[in-house]
Amino acid sequence: MRNHTTITTFILLGLTEDPQLQILLFIFLLITYMLSVTGNLTIITLTLVDAHLKTPMYFFLQNFSFLEISFTTACVPRFLYSLSTGDRKITYNECIIQMFFTDLFGVTEFFLLATMSYDHYVAICKPLHYMKIMRNQVCKIMIICCWVAAFVMIFPPLSLGLHLEFCDSNVIDHFGCDASPILKISCSDTWLIEQMVIASAVMTFILTLVCVVLSYIYIIRTVFKFPTVQQRKKGFSTCCSHITVVCITYGSCIFIYIKPSAKDTVDINKVVSVLIFSISPMLNPFIYTLKNKQVKQAFNDSLKKFTFLIKK
Repeated sequence: MRNHTTITTFILLGLTEDPQLQILLFIFLLITYMLSVTGNLTIITLTLVDAHLKTPMYFFLQNFSFLEISFTTACVPRFLYSLSTGDRKITYNECIIQMFFTDLFGVTEFFLLATMSYDHYVAICKPLHYMKIMRNQVCKIMIICCWVAAFVMIFPPLSLGLHLEFCDSNVIDHFGCDASPILKISCSDTWLIEQMVIASAVMTFILTLVCVVLSYIYIIRTVFKFPTVQQRKKGFSTCCSHITVVCITYGSCIFIYIKPSAKDTVDINKVVSVLIFSISPMLNPFIYTLKNKQVKQAFNDSLKKFTFLIKK
């Protein structure tokens, strides 16, 4: 950034200038953030303490919950601070750090969802070899690969973005540091970076989606070969929560990131981004809890133990 001595801070416009709407937005985000952190921490705790959840499936779910907490924490608390104090300034370094972590956590989620779909495929299509294929060491390597793949995807456009010039404006038309509004105010030629952002988003989307789709094609073919309706129902119920989360994640991100140019308006995207950062991380723990008998059982058992300890 050549003009670093001139512009060292940005101004985040947020979503609205209406004080009443800002209060409602603050309450909404605070509640959803607290529910998101509480729900995902509950899942992490259950997978750590309950012996019945010491399987690869719940190991991946534990890591997914950690990512959800990290993803929403990278942006929402800073926006809550801005809403409560009216301070919309963010330094250049803070902006870069926020963008790096939100992108890293978000892209890692895509690769982790693809990994989880493969885990479901092995569990249903190769049940006799499941524990041999999905060994602890293999699962840990797969998690590391998700993080490395995400870093490889975001590093090229982000590294080029560090050299952008901001000559006239430092006002970011967003509630957080996102690539599109930052490119919009830059006086540099942003065409190459825009294409790299799109290429990274499309590659992440296609690679992970292909893995998810192929996994579920084989899962569906296998489930339909089960001799009884009860077995088929059990097979589909195993994947139900994961499919729901996949649909929410992919559907919302298609709308946000697959677009022709960063110079386009971001008004609608800001609203959808708020939902991605607040609603999705909040819903996922409930989806996995309400649709999963083992997680519900583990929660009830832990609650009974906790109540017993209090009474004692």
